[in-house]
Amino acid sequence: MSAQLSCDMLDPRIRRTRELLQQALENLLKTKDFDRISVQEIADTATVNRATFYDHYTDKFELLECLVARRFFELLAKRNVRFDGTCGSAMQGLVLAVCDFLAAAPETEERPMRRFEPHMESAIIAVLRRNILEGARNYAVKGGIPPEMIAAAASWAIYGAAKEWIENPNRRPAEEIVDTVAALVTPILHAGTIARNEPGLVE
Repeated sequence: MSAQLSCDMLDPRIRRTRELLQQALENLLKTKDFDRISVQEIADTATVNRATFYDHYTDKFELLECLVARRFFELLAKRNVRFDGTCGSAMQGLVLAVCDFLAAAPETEERPMRRFEPHMESAIIAVLRRNILEGARNYAVKGGIPPEMIAAAASWAIYGAAKEWIENPNRRPAEEIVDTVAALVTPILHAGTIARNEPGLVE
């Protein structure tokens, strides 16, 4: 995802400019609908010119995705959640983080982020995939399922389960469904080791 890559630049000047733009959008969203926010307003609020905005983002939608990705990544970092493929509690931590992040997302007209679910979905899944990929590589075998595919499938599974949970008006506390979701996702992570015994997958 290009927005996620935008968040990974190491140059401090580039990072600082993008942080200013993301903070500007976040501040504007507190008082104004996203559809009514212009690129010029974002640039003015960030105290940069319009051309500088386009040096960093294709449009305001990419900026929104990067903002969501950054906030979710910060939540994982704050909780010290990093999946290495061997720790079940880390997978549970990922699931709980997604549930908590979605639960904290605005749900009313005055809290507009929930209106942009496709961008939120794309950003969260990108961060999940990146986090899970390292662990998936620990399970990879020659001629088996590529770790990138495993990480992508696991990421979508976690987000899909969390989305189903958040949309249930009578949902149970997130802590009570974490083990269930983790149990559903774990077989996906182990698919790479199982696949080595399947015909046609081993070189």
